[in-house]
Amino acid sequence: MNITKPTSINSDRQPKYFDIVAVAFVSVYLITQVSSTKIAAFGPFQFPGAIILFPFSYIFGDVLTEVYGYARTRRVIWMGFIAAVLLAVVLMIVEYLPPAPGWQDQSAYTTILGFVPRIVLGSIFGYWVGEFGNSFVMSRLKVITKGRHLWMRTISSTVVGQALDTLVFVTIAFGGRFPIGLIVSMSISAYLFKVAYETIATPLTYIFVNFLKRREGIDVFDDNENYTPFRF
Repeated sequence: MNITKPTSINSDRQPKYFDIVAVAFVSVYLITQVSSTKIAAFGPFQFPGAIILFPFSYIFGDVLTEVYGYARTRRVIWMGFIAAVLLAVVLMIVEYLPPAPGWQDQSAYTTILGFVPRIVLGSIFGYWVGEFGNSFVMSRLKVITKGRHLWMRTISSTVVGQALDTLVFVTIAFGGRFPIGLIVSMSISAYLFKVAYETIATPLTYIFVNFLKRREGIDVFDDNENYTPFRF
């Protein structure tokens, strides 16, 4: 992979596509909050419905960190958190609004969307740990490898980030609601699927990364980055 000269994220060059990637990242994150309410089964594997889309959030996270650096990625992660909290609050308020006469779907709303705030809570903690872990590993390995072996960095960061995310999310979102056997099965199935998903999608990540680096003229190396997640 050709590596352009590292450019400070605060350079005069204004990123053209950063906002597009950031919106895609947050959009995927929000969609997964609602689609996680369904538990799907494929053969012996059981996992939340959001599994079909959720790994893309890690792909976007890898792309953001690889091209624009940890600091900008951290800001986007927090934007996603804030949007998810707003989603949960609005759905919870709507749930407790008195239903209109003749509207018979209150119980269905409560069963499906009333569960979303707990999913968001699990997602916030899980994603906070997982995505920041993913970005940290991605960023540090880029410095260590001097920008080489992107495939190794994306897979390694996913192995770490998805393990942390899956464990925390499933425990908080589904603990006490489903049998422990189902929770363990979902955790293992979701983790293996996510890692395999992103591994298979590695060529797609290369395409996005190469396109953005070429068009943006940016390739950030976080040599002296402060990796605290408690900054916006």
